[in-house]
Amino acid sequence: MALIVVTTSPRVAPGLLAPAAWRALTRGRVLTSTPDHPYLPYLDEAGVRVEVVTPDPGAIARESRTGTVVWLAAQDGDEDFMRAVGHAAISLDEPPEIEVVPGSYDLPGARLLDLVQVMDRLRRECPWDRKQTHESLVPYLVEEAYEVLETIHEGDYGPPLREELGDLLLQVMFHARLAQERMGPDGDGFDIDDVADGIVEKLVRRHPHVFADVEVSGAGEVSDNWETIKAAERAAKGETGSVLSGVPMGQPAISLAAQLLRRAGGVGAPGSLAGDLAPSAGARLFALVREIQDAGLDPEAELRAAAREYRRRVEEWESTRSDTP
Repeated sequence: MALIVVTTSPRVAPGLLAPAAWRALTRGRVLTSTPDHPYLPYLDEAGVRVEVVTPDPGAIARESRTGTVVWLAAQDGDEDFMRAVGHAAISLDEPPEIEVVPGSYDLPGARLLDLVQVMDRLRRECPWDRKQTHESLVPYLVEEAYEVLETIHEGDYGPPLREELGDLLLQVMFHARLAQERMGPDGDGFDIDDVADGIVEKLVRRHPHVFADVEVSGAGEVSDNWETIKAAERAAKGETGSVLSGVPMGQPAISLAAQLLRRAGGVGAPGSLAGDLAPSAGARLFALVREIQDAGLDPEAELRAAAREYRRRVEEWESTRSDTP
């Protein structure tokens, strides 16, 4: 006979079980040590009787030699119990077969639910997390974004990039959690679901060639449609009709200049608008950004590459100095 262990995911709505799990639950005596297991009401409604017992790994292993026992595992996996029952089974002269049947599988993105729960608990129980505000978190948001950028420039596309993206995601989650606390009839709050809903709506709206019947000839036409749709969105919000509306002026100056030039060039703004700026060091830098962009290059990336090469040379120079007696 056998011991069948049915596992379930806390990230899947209770009551949703795979067909193999439903079949397993009808094959023998069903036991659990979790009296508040979220699946119990649904199993009871389906006519599956589940006994809540004190876990006794040895007794369960012995019973599984002569009959089929189904163990409904706690949603944390019951790892200690599974380890103990495994040791108990091995010690028997004729150990039972142990089969694990996943009752439910996480969908892509399901672990984000864990992040929501962890963030809620941190906000309630951690003194540092409790005192944070949107304003106090700004330096971390900027820092984490640049650390993601650094890993990409380094070509660290594996675990380093995954870790840095996680740190950046935490900042999004943190700000959404702060906003959630302002939810109410008179508040301007929202939660992480509202954030996700907003970006889903925006992506669908701005990709009519994917989600509607618009046809495009290539990436260039996609970009043109994107700007047209954005202009319509700004008009609907009552914002200025300027193509420069929405450009974040607080971004680093090189990328700011490049974005302004790119936006203005997209609507045919004359180059002379950038050519007669008041003489200054800033105007010379602006002209250089324009020159680099006209050559089809990214000014920010070019300057960053030069800075990285300079750093390499300085580090090499320092190493030669340290080698000198």
